[in-house]
Amino acid sequence: MLVIPAVDIQAGRAVRLFEGDPRQETVYYENPVEAALYWQRQGARMLHLVDLDAATGRGENRAALREIAQSIAIPFEVGGGVRSVEAAQEILALGAARVVVGTVAVKAPEVLSRMLQAFGAERVVVSLDARGLEVVVSGWVEGTALEVPGLSLRMWEMGVRTLIYTDVRRDGTLAGLDLEVVRQVRAAWPGFLIAGGGIASDADLRGLQNLGVEGAITGKALYEGRIDLKKWV
Repeated sequence: MLVIPAVDIQAGRAVRLFEGDPRQETVYYENPVEAALYWQRQGARMLHLVDLDAATGRGENRAALREIAQSIAIPFEVGGGVRSVEAAQEILALGAARVVVGTVAVKAPEVLSRMLQAFGAERVVVSLDARGLEVVVSGWVEGTALEVPGLSLRMWEMGVRTLIYTDVRRDGTLAGLDLEVVRQVRAAWPGFLIAGGGIASDADLRGLQNLGVEGAITGKALYEGRIDLKKWV
């Protein structure tokens, strides 16, 4: 299974948030480049970078993303505030292997369609963030009446082939995964599935493996030393 370290960037620093609340942050690196380089040295095969300020509309961390791109040799994906074809193009031009889109996939699927046409399914990943199965958008603050299984199938029909599912109730909490919910997502989604949100231990990763999930994004458990990345690469 592909275990992908997360480097979340807020105000130019590498942080982890508790349940996605920008006010409840733990700073792990003052310079996110150091975080990216550390996980590269630990054997990471890919990094998941998130511009938290862009996701919530409070600014952007493009300079930090550019510096990371120039400093590492492994593939990385970038999410957070990618809500136009132009924004996706800018991220890819930095050197990202792929862009991660969430809000725009839910609220403006026509934009997602144009991204897929412009860049191909291998470079556009959809992230469905949810409270359990209910999809949330706009930095996790806005609920929808949509559930992940049904919406994910619509994404598949549009041409999406890689899906990230994050349970925002647990993200950054080290509470462990709700594997029953992940099982329902796995049953519905026919493509490559990456899961995250609350991963706390190797047991969570093994649980995902047992469900046939192909990838996992984890942050806090890695930063706190609860998971040794070298065991999973």
